Amino acid sequence: MSVKIENVKEELLSENWFKLRKYIYDLKTESGTAVQQIREVYDRGNGATILLYNRQKGTVVLIDQFRMPTYVNGNPTGMLLEACAGLLDNDSPEECIRREAMEETGYQIDKVQKLFEAYMSPGGVTEIIYFFAAEYHSDQKVTDNVGVEDEVINVVELLFSEAIAMMADGRIKDGKTIMLLQYAQIHNWFQ
Repeated sequence: MSVKIENVKEELLSENWFKLRKYIYDLKTESGTAVQQIREVYDRGNGATILLYNRQKGTVVLIDQFRMPTYVNGNPTGMLLEACAGLLDNDSPEECIRREAMEETGYQIDKVQKLFEAYMSPGGVTEIIYFFAAEYHSDQKVTDNVGVEDEVINVVELLFSEAIAMMADGRIKDGKTIMLLQYAQIHNWFQ
């Protein structure tokens, strides 16, 4: 089915952290039916995430990070076990994820493999996430001082089997992390 968007009006509602805009537009379907729609769209830029894994040890590296939105939505501590990730700061997804891996895990990763990209919440957020993986080794750990500014981050190395069990029983609730772990499982990285 194809649609046509006409008469788009845009209003900036906020740019405190990122940009929140209200759009009013006419949506026409193939049949010619037109309906006016109003949507708020949050533009936070695009991001990248990475699953660091070690096949020989059978492990993955995740981070346990404080996330206020999860606290507001019922997570009693606000801590979320997740794959390393960050926003693109006028750099390529590959450059971004190497920088974020260093900042959030202390591992200096040179070679990354792009797996796929996805809209994570297309009903209201513009963000595309670029998904990567990279093998890590202990000699790539260059610092234990992780996080920037006021981030609260703990680096967690888990057996892949334990990460899968934590995903299955709900201890891992982050969507991007679940997607990366399932990708690794589907592609038999640890068989």
